[in-house]
Formats: sequence, C-alpha cells, structure tokens
Amino acid sequence: MRVAVIGAGWAGLAAAVRATQAGHAVDVFELAPMPGGRARSDDADAHAADNGQHILLGGYARTLALMGDVGVDPARVLQRLPLAVLGPDGSGLALRGTGPQLLDALRGLLAARGFTARDKLSLVRLAADWRRRAFRCDPDLTVEALLRPLATPRVRERLLDPLCVAALNTPPPVASAQVFLAVLRDSLFGARDASDLLLPRAPLAQLLPLPAVDWLRARGAGVHLRRRIAALQRAGSGWSLEAPDADGAAAAPYDRAVLATSATEAARLTRALAPAWSATTAALAHEPIVTLHLRAPARAWPAPMLALPHDDTRRPGQFAFRGAVAADGTERVALVVSAAGPWLERGTEALAAAACAQWRDACGLAPGAPVACLDLRADRRATFRCAAGVRRPPAAVAPGLLAAGDYVDGPYPATLESAVRAGEAAVAAF
Repeated sequence: MRVAVIGAGWAGLAAAVRATQAGHAVDVFELAPMPGGRARSDDADAHAADNGQHILLGGYARTLALMGDVGVDPARVLQRLPLAVLGPDGSGLALRGTGPQLLDALRGLLAARGFTARDKLSLVRLAADWRRRAFRCDPDLTVEALLRPLATPRVRERLLDPLCVAALNTPPPVASAQVFLAVLRDSLFGARDASDLLLPRAPLAQLLPLPAVDWLRARGAGVHLRRRIAALQRAGSGWSLEAPDADGAAAAPYDRAVLATSATEAARLTRALAPAWSATTAALAHEPIVTLHLRAPARAWPAPMLALPHDDTRRPGQFAFRGAVAADGTERVALVVSAAGPWLERGTEALAAAACAQWRDACGLAPGAPVACLDLRADRRATFRCAAGVRRPPAAVAPGLLAAGDYVDGPYPATLESAVRAGEAAVAAF
C-alpha cells in the first residue's frame, strides 16, 4: 500500500519504519526543518543543542528496539544507570541494579537516607496494597488521593511527588493515579532493568530521528521536511493530502494515512472529517516543561541526576542534571521544571532568578555565589495534562486514517516510549 505519515516525531518515524519493513511505500511529511518532534535537536551537528533535557528508562523496550533497527547502538549513545532519586546531600532512594527488581527496590528503600523507619514501613504497606490490587484503581482518583494513606508526608514530598511530576508532567493534586500506578508497575515493580535511567550521551537527533531518516531514505521512502499538510481529503477508499510545495509526493491518493502530529494539529486536520474525534483531541489540556542551563561552581554530585526540594513559591526545579565541567572550575547544570505553568506566568526572568537561587541554596552556596542562567527553553505544550479521568482519543480516526502520538488512548503518560508504541500500533492496525 501507499502510506502517508504526517509528522516526523518519534511516533511518526516509528510508524514509517514499521510500515517500510512491512513492504509499504511510505512518504513522511514534516513541517519543521529537523525531525524529532518535541524531542529534537536544533540541527544535525554532533554537538547540537536539544530543545530540552530528556531521559529514557530501561523499560522503553520498543524505543530501544527501534533504535537498534535503524542502526543505533543504545549502549553507545545512552549512559545506563540504576535508578537513583537523590538530593544534593546524597539522601534519598538509590537502587543497586542487581538481583530481582522488586527485591532491589525494597533493598533500596530500606537503605534510603533521610527517611524514618515509619516512613519506610508506611510506603512498603502502601506498595503491597497496590500490588494486591494489581496496580488498578478508580480512574478518577488523583495521585494526591492515592498517596493519602502514607503515615507521614516525607516519602511523598521527597520521592513520590517528584516521580509523579517527572513521569506525568502533571501536579499530584490533579494527576491520574491509574497512569502513575502503571508507570510504577512497569518500572520499579517491572523487569530487572526497567527502572534504569538512560541518559543521552549524544544530541537527541542522533538517538533516533536522523538515523531513522537515513534508514528510510536508503530503502526508498520519501522524507519531506519543511512540508506542511494543509488538509486531508477522502479519495475513494484512501486519502489525499493537500501539501503546498510538496514536490508532487502527495499528488496521488494514499491507501493509509497516519496522523503523527501534535494533538492540536491533528484536531485541526480532522475537524471536518471526524468531528467527534477532533473535539476530544482538541479538548486535551497541556502542560509546559522548562529546561534552564546554569553555569555554577563545580561541586561533587552523588549521582548525575539530582532530585531537588521544590515548591510553587521559591524553588521551581524538580531535577538537575550534571553537564560538562570547564577549566575555570565551573560546571553546566540543566535544571528541569515540569508542570511549569505557574512559573511561566511570572515571566522567564523571574523563573531564571528563582532557579539560580534554588541551586545556590541546594548546594549550600553563599547568596552571592556566581550562578548564572545561560539558556532557558520553554515548551509550553510539552505534554497533554495527564489528569485523573482524562478522556484521550482512540487511535482509529476514520477508515484508513490512524492517529499516532503520545496523547492517544493508552496506559502511559506522554513519553518517548508512548510515542513509539503509538506509531507501531497504528501500522499494526492497517
């Protein structure tokens, strides 16, 4: 069949690769000059800047398999580390990465610094209850309500709340408990290495987008960058695309079309074709993520990723990632602010100043210590808001028209793995 894939993010590239492997003739159309969607690099340079700090997890089985299929060795481009949610002082949870996953998680919890015996016992009891219920709960339950049985707030504030915000990009008072339980089930309580942190050693474009484009073109697929699809139309049993300046690639009808765009763009393209699906998609709320790059005096790190005390008044960042150390004794720090809406309302200058002050305080630096914000990148629609009871659109839009994106109906929040799985599922539904 002739297959059109609209969008060259991770979902669209997954769909294009799988469709090509299945023997279909594929054309990919991407509005931006670079592939990668919301997880992209500025350009194709080996040292290009990314649009924000991204990490993967060991449980991203489909993403890692796709990388291998297009010629990327995950071990070369990703640094694999056992999960550690540690503060700058070394307190918190750190797994060893040995033995059965459940045993490793329990061992890490019992050895965690900064928690009392009562804290640990309370979490063990609650986790046992989650397992007994097969990690299922009322779909309208929030994460805040899910964690209410904890005996003290310490575990929630220092461990579970940061994990919730990082995974769902949604504040615990409104975040979906069912989705959060699915994340915990398949990471902390999943396969042996499922919770491992995979930190990029290379720009995001080198992890999948550019190798996938090269792989597709080498097999005869068309990849058309800077090509906007203005409209979709029925063409017999297939679909035609209105694509200005598309060098004729979209002229003939396609047997199948995969919408791998943002939710907003997908809703626009389907407004007349599938009004109900379009309305559901358009109704999704979104949450921003901000990544700030700081220059600060170098210090010892207990782990390459640190969890930071945060709040809505003075401390915006939930996690910090260590960058390169310069010859002058300073280092580059990436500070990530998930669910950053309230902070963006105050303005980027106020956010940058708060982030610098937060890092000084977290590291025990003097108030006037030289911490500077080098760069601030805000993705104001980074993910859909994974709220309790949220209604997500199905993958099937209309006969022969499938949606592939991290926002389509599924058990997980908006992640790279969700995007890849959605792309593969769209092709499997042909």
